[in-house]
Amino acid sequence: MVEDRLVGPVFGAEGADWQLTVESRARRVRADLAAYEHLPGTEHARHAAMASLKVVDAALRGAPRRWWSVASWWSGWHIERAWRALHEAEISAMSIDPELPGRLPGLRARIDVYLPCEDPRSQALQGLDLSGGVTAADRAVVVDALRAAFDASDDAHAAARALRNKLVLATVALFVLNTVLGVIGIVRPGLVPLCIPAQQSGPSAMVCPSGGTTPTGWDVWLAQMFGTLGAGLSVVVLLIRRRPEVTPYVLTGYQALIKVLFGATLAVVGLLAFSAGLAQGIVCISSQSALLLWSVLLGYAQHVGTRMLDKYADRIMDDVRPVPEQPVERPQPRG
Repeated sequence: MVEDRLVGPVFGAEGADWQLTVESRARRVRADLAAYEHLPGTEHARHAAMASLKVVDAALRGAPRRWWSVASWWSGWHIERAWRALHEAEISAMSIDPELPGRLPGLRARIDVYLPCEDPRSQALQGLDLSGGVTAADRAVVVDALRAAFDASDDAHAAARALRNKLVLATVALFVLNTVLGVIGIVRPGLVPLCIPAQQSGPSAMVCPSGGTTPTGWDVWLAQMFGTLGAGLSVVVLLIRRRPEVTPYVLTGYQALIKVLFGATLAVVGLLAFSAGLAQGIVCISSQSALLLWSVLLGYAQHVGTRMLDKYADRIMDDVRPVPEQPVERPQPRG
């Protein structure tokens, strides 16, 4: 008999959204295999599907060791192993499905979102006619197309994980850079010159982020804090644009951290440019409030650069979702 058991979560009492998706689809495969159990000539495919489902179970249960958790999170092996094994189980089950003609429209729609229209496997599936019965060659066409679509989905998982890891490294680098700048500002006030000549108070008057006329240890930290405030406004825009995700890798939090930290860095760099006189005659700063306001604006200005990152992340996440929003566009037949 085909087992139908609950699968334990990976790291604790509650599972992630992607685990729920994998578990529900694994149960569907088990239900299908139970229905095919008495069909002659299906033993090999059912055995292969059950072997893949055991891999899914093992990947979902995981192990509680902390070092294993960190390494698994970074490599994503348990996520991608679970998805790849689930896909193999679904392919094996589909290869012996007696109701394949009725499932063909759904299969075509499912494969269209992953394979381009010029792919020969997709074209072969589109031209398949099962009204006269299903042959072994017909099933081979379905299996090849479905495997190619699942391979594209699995590769998208790997791409999303690689992008997430790059975002993590960039976040750590920006955090270290901002912290070092802040510590330097405290240890050696004025070494990072952020005080700007007050243009309406004489050539020798200076205005600093901390409010005085001479550098203090808080200048860099104040510039970074108000730059973070400006970046936080763009984070709100990012969160409003995002919809809830059920994908294995969610990049929104990492994108938000990049924006916040980059906004703090850009505020310091911008005030350095003002201090060097690069904006003389263009920007008029005569008070602390004006200087801090510019820090906010400079922090928000990071959105110009990080917007390209947001668009790239959107493309990656569209591919990695279990069901992408937009199918691959196909040319309309000429009538």
